[in-house]
Amino acid sequence: MQTVLTNAKLILENDVVSGTIAFDETGITSVDQGKSSLPGAIDVNGDYVAPGLVEMHTDNVEKHFMPRPKVFWPNGLAAALVHDAQMAAAGVTTVYDAICAGTPFSAKDYRKDIFADVMKALAEGRRENVFRIDHRIHMRCELTSPDLLKDIEPYQEDELVQLVSLMDHTPGQRQWRNIEHLKTYAMGNGKTEAEFEADVVVRQSEGAANVSRNWSAVVEMFGSRGIPIATHDDTTLEHVEAGIASGAVISEFPTTIEAAEAAKQRGLATVAGAPNVVRGGSHSGGVSVAELAEKGLLDGLSSDYVPASLLQAVLKLHASHGITLPQAMGMVTWKIADILGLKDRGHLKPGLRADLVRFKVLGATPVIAAVWSKGERAF
Repeated sequence: MQTVLTNAKLILENDVVSGTIAFDETGITSVDQGKSSLPGAIDVNGDYVAPGLVEMHTDNVEKHFMPRPKVFWPNGLAAALVHDAQMAAAGVTTVYDAICAGTPFSAKDYRKDIFADVMKALAEGRRENVFRIDHRIHMRCELTSPDLLKDIEPYQEDELVQLVSLMDHTPGQRQWRNIEHLKTYAMGNGKTEAEFEADVVVRQSEGAANVSRNWSAVVEMFGSRGIPIATHDDTTLEHVEAGIASGAVISEFPTTIEAAEAAKQRGLATVAGAPNVVRGGSHSGGVSVAELAEKGLLDGLSSDYVPASLLQAVLKLHASHGITLPQAMGMVTWKIADILGLKDRGHLKPGLRADLVRFKVLGATPVIAAVWSKGERAF
């Protein structure tokens, strides 16, 4: 059935126009300026209509599998469905669920315990067609883990795995180059000081050897499938060059201007955290993402741990940092889609998937009125 939205502010790739958009389950059928007089057209009263958001890295799904410390939810599909609904409510229509493989260095060591359950639930939800939006898997490979390769081997041919990132959370490296920031984070998430100090000793003594062994093995395992590879928390020129040598195409969450500049100069796409923009800075001592945007060093945004941060960050970049609304919206729609090779979405153009979000703005707050995924109402 065709849906027609009129009297809308349509956010196009380079402009915002007052117009009308029509679509059905086969895709967007027309995009026109001006108001429609069709009897069935829905007057959206000047609300914005934009492409559905494309999220390439969210940790949100895992928190539903362990909603409180050591409380493991027994129904994995139910947990995944709640996550799915949250993402749709945030305006996301394509999500790469970032699933941590291997044991990370943090109070979130429980991720190893839920890994197989999360993978199973996402596969079931996709197979049974019960999700509101399009789900894919972003395999976050914690290279410091001694068990990483054993954990990911069963999924090396899994068609849902469509993005892989190389993580190194060794204390004193990359994101955690300032160990005091790591201490604050770890203890704030439940580690005692004694546990933290013991973990640092183990991670620093074993981490480098594990990273060296796992890095090339992961690249070989997934690179042969043509899956996009991302580096994570690049801090130095050497980090960027190591990623390029391994065939990486994305630098996720660069922590310094130096790393972001090097990535851009060498053709890597840069993607950073929307929560950093909304909060006005990093929680772990990294570079300001808004500053990266102002310097032209930012290609895309990820919601990371707060799904609703995507659209909030778009509005803040536009209102406070001199980024045009189409340019900021591109960082959560067509630019991310292009980076990931998704040519059928991310724009308001005839023939593309009918993934759309309708919203208005109250002050600095986006208020989402409706979301359509593949032409069907998802929120």
